[in-house]
Amino acid sequence: MSAVLQQRPASAAAAALQVRQLNAFYGRVQVLYGIDLEVPGGHLLALLGANGAGKSSLLGALAGLVSSRGAVQVGGRELQGIAPHLRARRGVALVPEVRGNLFPALTVKENVDVAFRDLGRAEAAALRSETHAMFPILKERDQAQCGMLSGGEQQMLAIALALGRKPSVLLLDEPTQGLAPGVFGVLYRAFEALKERGLAIVLAEQNLPFAANCADSFVVVAGGRVSLRGAGSELQDQERLMAAYMGKETKGGMS
Repeated sequence: MSAVLQQRPASAAAAALQVRQLNAFYGRVQVLYGIDLEVPGGHLLALLGANGAGKSSLLGALAGLVSSRGAVQVGGRELQGIAPHLRARRGVALVPEVRGNLFPALTVKENVDVAFRDLGRAEAAALRSETHAMFPILKERDQAQCGMLSGGEQQMLAIALALGRKPSVLLLDEPTQGLAPGVFGVLYRAFEALKERGLAIVLAEQNLPFAANCADSFVVVAGGRVSLRGAGSELQDQERLMAAYMGKETKGGMS
């Protein structure tokens, strides 16, 4: 496989996402309070919490789509105050819950052509080969209209398109929602491959077993605040997790 997405080992730390005291707002309504995160390259952080806890708002704030205050750095470069399209150029890619980066009327190939349009011909071909290796079904469905794909196929395509910017930080909002369990293994293997290439991944997810399989670490958000954080291996403590979902814990990790 080619190495279009490959990060040099020495650059893994520089590709990390660092968030300090992030507060987010919809108009005058504050929805996030003092969020701190740190995600190294090659690491997947699972962002957990009940519906309405603030997970999507946090991803939106990182991508520049939700008004916020605080520090957001990628590779040591401050992104706060920068427009969403400029954040994308600096390495932040968001795959929204509704797969809003897809063009339903275009074929799979045409969607990929649009997403990879800023790459050189050889680089685009190499990246297309890499995404086909992660998601072989997309190669089979190359001439299919995007709107006719299954939910799982659309999710795979949405992730593939996000890679067109060669991000260092990949934000995923509820990627397993509404999908057949058979797709979960494909997504898990794709995330492992992307981590091997040095990407920092933030995964907002309701499916706790899937998150537990993927996560190197996790954060639980409740009421717009971090109520619990810990290592992915600690996601088996169901009682403490449920307390955190209800906002009953506000300190440190689980050790």
